[in-house]
Amino acid sequence: MHSVGISLLGFGNVGQAFARLLLEKKRSIQDQFALDLKVVSIQTGHHGAAIDLEGIYLPRALDIMQAGDSLSTLSQNPVPDDVGALLEASRASVMAENTPVSYTDGQPALDHIRAALARGIHVVTANKGPVVHAYNELTQLAVASDCRFLFESTVMDGAPIFSLWRAALPVADLTSFRGVLNSTTNLILSRMEWGETFEAAVTYAQSIGIAETDPSGDIDGWDAAIKVAALVTVLMGYELLPQNVEREGIGAIQTEQVQAAIENGQRWKLVCEAHREGGRVSARVQPRLVDRTDPLFTVMGTSSAVTFHSDVLGALTVTEADPGPHTTAYGLLADLLNIFRTAT
Repeated sequence: MHSVGISLLGFGNVGQAFARLLLEKKRSIQDQFALDLKVVSIQTGHHGAAIDLEGIYLPRALDIMQAGDSLSTLSQNPVPDDVGALLEASRASVMAENTPVSYTDGQPALDHIRAALARGIHVVTANKGPVVHAYNELTQLAVASDCRFLFESTVMDGAPIFSLWRAALPVADLTSFRGVLNSTTNLILSRMEWGETFEAAVTYAQSIGIAETDPSGDIDGWDAAIKVAALVTVLMGYELLPQNVEREGIGAIQTEQVQAAIENGQRWKLVCEAHREGGRVSARVQPRLVDRTDPLFTVMGTSSAVTFHSDVLGALTVTEADPGPHTTAYGLLADLLNIFRTAT
């Protein structure tokens, strides 16, 4: 049995779902992979930090978060403030970086990942910022340090988008894609179809943890744009920043428009797309009317879908129904297990 120490940076909804998944799948992971996964450090923005080289007792950590208390009571070792020093003190083999995303520069997650990779520590992340702002740099740093940098959960939660192209579609060239990639706006538009106002739909999305207290990143199209940028950068080999994605959000759409569209056999969707044109790639996020013949017509609620076109296949569509923190957490776990499956 090979012991793997995991350092968690960020212990919000996704981090806690990841901890629950480690507990739920512990026996399966041991039986199938001969791995003993233990969380040796947790660092949060508002609930303290802890290090335990023998493994933090996750049920207690989850209870502490539920109560709103500090994780520092679980620490068996001094906790450095610096992330690099924390990684060294915890002797982690893998870092799961899940701090809040920055659309503009990817920080501070970008520096966290640099610190881990420079020390030969594998990284799995659901944070889109570092992928779009430094994908090539981080990939090269991982190679130089003989470790892995994986990020399946950055787009469509746990659905195997990046690993699909990496493992199952060798030498396929992606020419375009089109889809619904932001769960929050799709849920808002779905509830507006049912008669809710825009404001009431946003409030509901916040109440179930899908939308942030400040939902502008979703409503204004930034989350969708950064996901488009990540797909273009990684799968099309064309470096693209979210600031360079043509972007329009859903804030101007009224309930009356949404219901009128339904009466005409159409739906409003925040459509994400990118097309290769010669040596350039154009990308946009924009509200569009889709009809019943469009595969995006039936993508409702928090579900998402994307259709890929390549030089070797026709339309290939991946759909994810009703994702949540648990599906994002599974993407992190799948990346982690694939690191060690590849290593063996």
